[in-house]
Amino acid sequence: MNVAELLDRQARDTPQALAIVEKHGGGRTTTFSELQERAAQGAALLLELGIRPNDGVLIVHPMQTQLYVALTAVLRIGAVAMFIDPSADTRILDACCALQQPVAYFSSPLGQLLRFRSRAVRAIELNICSGTVPGAIPWGRSLHMASSPSAFAVAPDGPALVTFTSGSTGVPKGAVRTHAVLLAQLEALRETMELQTGSVDLTTLPIVLLANLACGVTSVISDVDLRRPGRVDGAHAHEDAAACNVTSATASPAFFGRMLSCTGAAQTTLPSIRKIFCGGAPVFPRLLDELQNLAPHADPSAVYGSTEAEPIAHCRRSDITTADRKAMQNGAGLLAGMPVRAVRLRIIAEQSDQPISQLDEERFAQMTLPSPEAGEIVVSGDHVVPGYLAGRGDAETKFKVDTTVWHRTGDLGYLDASGRLWLLGRCGTRIDRDGQSLFPFCVETAVSDVPGVARSALVAVNGLTVLAVQPKVSDKDRLKGELQLRLGWARIDAIRFLHRIPVDRRHNAKIDYPALRRVLTK
Repeated sequence: MNVAELLDRQARDTPQALAIVEKHGGGRTTTFSELQERAAQGAALLLELGIRPNDGVLIVHPMQTQLYVALTAVLRIGAVAMFIDPSADTRILDACCALQQPVAYFSSPLGQLLRFRSRAVRAIELNICSGTVPGAIPWGRSLHMASSPSAFAVAPDGPALVTFTSGSTGVPKGAVRTHAVLLAQLEALRETMELQTGSVDLTTLPIVLLANLACGVTSVISDVDLRRPGRVDGAHAHEDAAACNVTSATASPAFFGRMLSCTGAAQTTLPSIRKIFCGGAPVFPRLLDELQNLAPHADPSAVYGSTEAEPIAHCRRSDITTADRKAMQNGAGLLAGMPVRAVRLRIIAEQSDQPISQLDEERFAQMTLPSPEAGEIVVSGDHVVPGYLAGRGDAETKFKVDTTVWHRTGDLGYLDASGRLWLLGRCGTRIDRDGQSLFPFCVETAVSDVPGVARSALVAVNGLTVLAVQPKVSDKDRLKGELQLRLGWARIDAIRFLHRIPVDRRHNAKIDYPALRRVLTK
């Protein structure tokens, strides 16, 4: 089945229902019928330009309605949508295009600037723009074209999306979602997030908006700059959520943090919201508590997953017991909750960066650690990406058990007696001293609910265990004393206060540990 057929189905079932509400520019609404028609016209344009099944189309565009029109048009004709982080440097851009040379480039007018930065992007033959830019083919041409016929038939293992990431090594690799994998991922999100036709969701996550479209959920895109979730206008996002009477909200911790910290939002609730899902970075209990105050009728949930496997586990605030909170305050790590039904999850002994050779079930069982031993989290399932473009990255992150492909998440964790997953941090971040192990999330989770701490990170620097703290109070001596009292069990050598702890560019919430070490060694 072609993923684009899901939109065709929604256009038939609920043609006049709103698919997307864009608050930018005074507010624009698009029904499922209009979205399907524009995508079908766009597919006709792509075919006229000579784009064929399995051709790559590089897409660089903000999270707007036009992005999903173009994406659906690409999928509709069996072509492959390629996504690269627009903040990536020229070297990464060129390397990604070298892995699979796109036949077309589609971008916003601002995205056209990448053609000046990257020789590889300039070399792409077809240049299409959602606006009007000299030298680019305007997408608006499609509005005067007859719709293409129904979505092309595709093989289940035919590529649908390629998402390029630089990974921890800085070497780009492309995660390939086939149509079958993408359909399974959308189904896993539907079940986990209880997506229902007629719901209204404020979302900042592109894959979630695609799942919303597949399930008949109206998506609201706030009038904020989603390229930097940690810097958005939280008051504006709050106003958009209230104006649209959203019934759910899905975003990263940084985005929700901005909503909570804005003037007025902390005192004004959003009673229409019944569900909140937070993911893309560690979600600590304190944030779930604050989100509960923001949306008193919701039961906020943390969702754990990755580009290659989304979702893996989720945890409702109501499922976190008093004993769980006490355990997290005393170094148990971060509770991620029960693995979702779609995933098979195991904990194996940490292997560093060494590839894992072909295994049979017996050998895999021997490698699997019992509860509650800590090790690397590995997953498999229909919604788990089975490989990367050209195989680059497969050896380090994939292995086979008989014929089943398993993905190494690169995260450390363990399963408790109830089968719930607890997170400890990234592989390679374990600090071993005097026969004892200390994991970053054990300390960072314990610190997360200390008043006055905005963010914290645990690293080893020159043989010392150092806790970096980004404070939000001026009395650092008092805060340091409270932290030392709270962390007596952790044997921290030093506490360093920083104005800002480095975080990732995409979600503005994951700790950039290599960058932090560079700061602390200066």
